[in-house]
Amino acid sequence: MHDDRGLVEARLKRVLDERVRPAVYPESVPLDVAVWVAPRIGASPDRTESKAWGTVPVEEGIAADVTPVAVGDRWGAPWGTSWFRVTGRVPEEWAGRSVEAILDLGFDENMPGFQCEGLVYRPDGTPVKGLNPRNQWVRIGAPVDGGEEVRLHIEAASNPVLLDYHPFLPTRLGDIETSHSDPLYTLARMDLAVFDETVWRLVIDLEVLGELMHELPVESGRRWDILRAVDRALDALDLQDVNGTAGAARSELTGVLSSPAEPSAHRISAIGHAHIDSAWLWPLRETVRKVARTTSNMTALLDDEPEFVFAMSQAQQWAWIKEHRPEVWAKVVKAVADGRFVPAGGMWVEADTNMPGSEAMARQFVHGKRFFIDEFGVDNDEAWLPDTFGFAAGLPQIIKAAGSKWLLTQKISWSQTNKFPHHTFQWEGIDGTRIFTHFPPVDTYNCAMKGSEIAHAAKNFKDKGVARHSLAPTGWGDGGGGTTREMIAKAARLRDLEGSARVVWETPAEFFTKAQAEYADPPVWVGELYLELHRATLTSQAKTKQGNRRSEHLLREAELWSATAAVRVDGFAYPYADLDRIWKTVLLHQFHDILPGSSIAWVHREAEKTYAMVAAELTALIDSAQRALAGEGAEPLVFNATPHTRGGVAAGGAAAPAGDEEAGLFARPDGGFVLSNGRLRVEIDGRGLVVSAYDRVAGRESIAPDRPANLLQIHPDFPNMWDAWDVDAFYRNTVTDLVEADEVAAEEGASVRVVRSFGASRVTQRLTLAPGAPRLDIVTEVDWHETEKFLKLAFPLDVHAERYASETQFGHFYRATHTNTSWESAKFEACNHRFVHLEEPGWGVALVTDSTYGHDVTRTVRDDAGTTTTLRVSLLRAPRFPDPETDQGPHRFRHSLVPGATIGDAVREGYGVNLPERTLPGAGPVAPLVVVDNDAVVVTAVKLADDTSGDVVVRFHEACGGRARATLTPGFTAHSVTVTDLLERPLSEAESTDGAVEVALRPFELRTLRFRRS
Repeated sequence: MHDDRGLVEARLKRVLDERVRPAVYPESVPLDVAVWVAPRIGASPDRTESKAWGTVPVEEGIAADVTPVAVGDRWGAPWGTSWFRVTGRVPEEWAGRSVEAILDLGFDENMPGFQCEGLVYRPDGTPVKGLNPRNQWVRIGAPVDGGEEVRLHIEAASNPVLLDYHPFLPTRLGDIETSHSDPLYTLARMDLAVFDETVWRLVIDLEVLGELMHELPVESGRRWDILRAVDRALDALDLQDVNGTAGAARSELTGVLSSPAEPSAHRISAIGHAHIDSAWLWPLRETVRKVARTTSNMTALLDDEPEFVFAMSQAQQWAWIKEHRPEVWAKVVKAVADGRFVPAGGMWVEADTNMPGSEAMARQFVHGKRFFIDEFGVDNDEAWLPDTFGFAAGLPQIIKAAGSKWLLTQKISWSQTNKFPHHTFQWEGIDGTRIFTHFPPVDTYNCAMKGSEIAHAAKNFKDKGVARHSLAPTGWGDGGGGTTREMIAKAARLRDLEGSARVVWETPAEFFTKAQAEYADPPVWVGELYLELHRATLTSQAKTKQGNRRSEHLLREAELWSATAAVRVDGFAYPYADLDRIWKTVLLHQFHDILPGSSIAWVHREAEKTYAMVAAELTALIDSAQRALAGEGAEPLVFNATPHTRGGVAAGGAAAPAGDEEAGLFARPDGGFVLSNGRLRVEIDGRGLVVSAYDRVAGRESIAPDRPANLLQIHPDFPNMWDAWDVDAFYRNTVTDLVEADEVAAEEGASVRVVRSFGASRVTQRLTLAPGAPRLDIVTEVDWHETEKFLKLAFPLDVHAERYASETQFGHFYRATHTNTSWESAKFEACNHRFVHLEEPGWGVALVTDSTYGHDVTRTVRDDAGTTTTLRVSLLRAPRFPDPETDQGPHRFRHSLVPGATIGDAVREGYGVNLPERTLPGAGPVAPLVVVDNDAVVVTAVKLADDTSGDVVVRFHEACGGRARATLTPGFTAHSVTVTDLLERPLSEAESTDGAVEVALRPFELRTLRFRRS
């Protein structure tokens, strides 16, 4: 037989495109359209009312006076809202037929979620469904009686297209304050149309078979069976009467559509999904509306499709619907009660997991899980993070401590260098906790049920032979509308189809239960899940990152001092509601496009204002509690919020400060200055560079010979794509050392000021050695006006180390300093929290930071055979997409170099630089609420229990990576002590003596104790 595959396949494509798909709607009549344009209002961070979000209440939009418009008219200024009213009458002759409204706002079908969107309402304000590029229909009747009046209202958002066909071009449209006001879109179609379901089903049949056919081997008999059936179906189709002959064409396909899948076929659990970034190329206010549109779509689809299951993560998004869209919320609540609209993930938002601190990462689960438990009685077993940019090694323990046991993500498939070896595995964290983890081999969290996607999932699945289940999150995200009826129809045909994987709709829990049952002993991956991409998210938008770090530590202080005052001071009220609200605000801003700095200018401009409000509120709470504790008096009291004794003041207590020895400053013979105290001797040359940092206690030099430290270096920074997200390895090929100084001068105390100018920018540094301090403090103030540049601060250290430690949640993680393998080479930019530590046996160096996260570590061998290990912290970038003014303006960073530091010293100094002392006059010392007798056991939270019982909750972990015993002694009467999970639910009773608890911890083990007061 002659090979006519190409002929038949080309025939199928043209007939589908030009005859069959257009015949889905064989008859139509135009609707009348009128519009009211709402005031174009920016969003306000207080979010106290609907209008503060730049929107108007639904009833106001529906009742507004409208002006007639027509198809072909332009509409929609950037970030505007237009309320369209569409009216018409169903023709009498359509009686008994299915009729839909086709409402095309000017969509580009290739950009679901990244352009204009709409939500359709009935005249009484009831939401009907969302309008999106792949979802433009609204059912009027199936069937209709004929003659019905049609009246619909569309709340249409004219969000600008920012990620266009030529992506990553700088644009001012990313902020309402800088965008123009010209209309962006053209009304394309506003019709009533007859919906021919038989033709629509023929489209699905042909699409499924055509897509499957392309995935089968040419030599496969099944491929040829499908080809011949398709050919016969096209022969049966009269192209001049598609609607009259579609049934006959479908009949020719019955045989190939009913042939069952092989018993060994891969199993795919399809889960309705619409990944909605809580902010990205739109502001927070627009996400509220994106969620409302999508959930309206999905609740409507659930009514139509009995097998369909939809899952939505991010408790914040659920809370937004409840607060801002009660008419949508009512439908969601009913769908959840029916068990088919599933709260997923158990986190407040799908957060970045690299940068949030220990407590913040824990509270993501506390607030997320508690919301779903309180609202629906649902306690999530899975963490759901399809799009997060890599996963810190401390996360498994946090997931388990929150009462969950599974993790799903997709993003690791984006890694550029190494392909991850598993799709289903056990992920082991720094403390030894293992979490059953799945990476969907479909390699997308927006699966559309295409044959190519289903075939890729089956072929790509790494665990063949021992497992056969994978998951496919199915639906358009980011406002694209979620799952479509077309996807559901395709899945129905793929349930049991020869040549394809089997597809069934299931909940996350159903999938994970099956997957874990069939794969009792999966492989283990130890340590972080590093994404070999988007490394620059550790640096972009420095002020957002500083706001996060500052907020986390202010929350620690506010809880600590408020709890202490509530226990110690009669009548002091613990601010439960304020802390709950502020925590949720901070957690929201840890979303994986806000904290990483990859959102539009509008988002980061608002974030800066929000963090300022958070700081003001928390500072007021701290001040109120400390004043209550200090009492009336003139004795200077230093409040120490760190988990270690500092300056003679106990952790969590307040007392008069201890005296310190002097620190000296001397002129250096060759120019520059020498700073000296009993611990360190630091030489700063005439260029303002550190040429020596001598540990006087150990008799050891820290700085590598002939390689100055405190060296600012600048690189060109123009990645191949994903500007705010990426820094590509070739950036290192070109570097400029900023060694010329405008000024190097002594200041009062043991401090040196260094001023440098470069490009259009200016840097002022202050290098200070405090009396008795084991560290050199470096404050760097940058007035930054560069474009597409990367600024680093380098410390070449005389340390021979094959690995180094960087702090992560509830511990630290080791990475190699060498590049023996492609896995190590790919980690050329990595994350730390408060410290990075390098060590030879018996001696180490730490660099601690108050706000930076990105860093790199490299090593070279010198001519003297010594090893120079260079640690560089990342300060600033200047990408132009999506915010063309990223990081422009003034910044302030604080770092401290700690020669001779152990890991314990690094932990202590890291807390010290992030939790400065506060001094108030008072009556006398304030004893700590809880005392721990081992510095290796670090307390991360002291607070009152969330249930308002007045019980004291203490969370702590082993911080040095070894075994630790400690006694926790409460400074109050404790009637009993309970070990709890992160949500403060009891796990077991703790043995105590007069309230004191002895604990034995494994390396990095996390534990929470609840002390019952009454």
